[in-house]
This record gives sequence, C-alpha cells and structure tokens, in this order.
Amino acid sequence: MAAATQEAGDSPAFEFPKSYNFPPFFSPQPTALTRQAQLKKWSILVQRYCKHHRIFKITIIDALDTPLFNNSTLRKRLSLQDAKAVIDYMVSKDGDERAEWLGLEKSEAWVWWRKPEEWATVIATWVEETGQKGTVLTLYELVQGETTEKQEFYGLDMDVLRKSLATLVKKGRAQVFGTEDQQGVKFF
Repeated sequence: MAAATQEAGDSPAFEFPKSYNFPPFFSPQPTALTRQAQLKKWSILVQRYCKHHRIFKITIIDALDTPLFNNSTLRKRLSLQDAKAVIDYMVSKDGDERAEWLGLEKSEAWVWWRKPEEWATVIATWVEETGQKGTVLTLYELVQGETTEKQEFYGLDMDVLRKSLATLVKKGRAQVFGTEDQQGVKFF
C-alpha cells in the first residue's frame, strides 16, 4: 500500500493523539528543543498510524492528502517539506531509524513500525513455537498461508519479509533459496 488510507470496513477508526488537534503541531517549531519534541511526536504518530492500517511504505505526496498529514477539521496539513522532515527525523539515529528512504528523491519511504530485525524475531519465534525448524516454507505461505492467519506477520509486505529474513540469514538462522517469485526459506 503506497499511500496512507483506510478502506471502509477495515479495522476500527484510528485514534489520533491530542497534539494532532493542536494547530501548532502542523507548523515547524522555532526552538530546537521544541522542534525535536515535535518531530518525536510525529514519528510516534506515523508509526502508530501505519501499524494500525498495516502500511509498510508511504508515498509522501499521496500521504499529504490523507488524515495522517492532513487534519481536515483544523484545516491544517503538513507541507511536502515538513512531511519529508518528519521522515528524515525517523530515518536518523535520533528517530531510532524508524524509516528508510527509497531512492535519492525522497518521495517514498519504508515506515518501520517494526524494524526488519524485529519482524525476524517475531517470525523466528513462531517457527520455533510451531516446530517449523528444518521445514521449507514458501515466502507466500509464510505471510499468506492458513497456518499464519492469526499471526502479526500475516499479510506482511514481501519486500519487508525479504529484508527480515536477510537478517536471519546473516545470523545463520535461515536460508532463502529459489527465484524471486517462488522463493522458499528453511529455518535452523
């Protein structure tokens, strides 16, 4: 899902924090300390919003018109520059590297409400708990199979899954093989 949207009939409505209804929240604050606190609040909001709506990647220009960056009640929204500043903060060490730009033009970004390493831990725990070690699973059945329907990683973006599995491969806890559209994974 490229933009931050919610379909009718999806999960319950997202609850925005109180600061979202405070007009200065949408304007860059002039003092460094206040600006840092504002960026941290935006980072938390973006992560929670994306987690709630299961958004893994956002296209900034599209997200500007969604409730994430646009409070229609206040008639306030982040500018493109300010939205990019939020993501820049999230990409930084100060922002706990909770986002990653895709390309130099900074038009699209991964939002890590769970970092790939964190997803890897969730998946590895499930593999351990269900006795799947040594079993070959396709990437598709891992995130779309009946046995994983109730798991948090069900429906995980395939690119996020690949990034997550790469962390397990580096640690010698998994092996990924096959072609792009028919990849499998074996856990150790």
